[in-house]
Amino acid sequence: MKPSLLLSLFALALAPVAGLAAESKPAEKSAAPARHPLRGVITSVMVEQSGFMVKHEEIPGVMRAMTMMFKVDAATLKAFKAGDAITGLMSRQGREWMLENVKPAAAKPAK
Repeated sequence: MKPSLLLSLFALALAPVAGLAAESKPAEKSAAPARHPLRGVITSVMVEQSGFMVKHEEIPGVMRAMTMMFKVDAATLKAFKAGDAITGLMSRQGREWMLENVKPAAAKPAK
């Protein structure tokens, strides 16, 4: 078999593998985490963990109502206290639950 023919066959054999590798690279990049609107009340500020313990409402299709800890940035950690009603965007980033765009919650209308 001629060397050029052998190289051509080798290239053809590797083409599907190379295509898979190229296709998988975008999938390897982690897409932005899904963010979900959250409404709740801060039950405690956990300075050592850079987070809030928040009793939040149900997030339809994502999570039932519960109390859980969310990591927040340093400015947010300083801006709020236990008992504050808040809204924000919840996301899962790695093993941590994050809360971003935290704002004081508007009062709910009386029923």
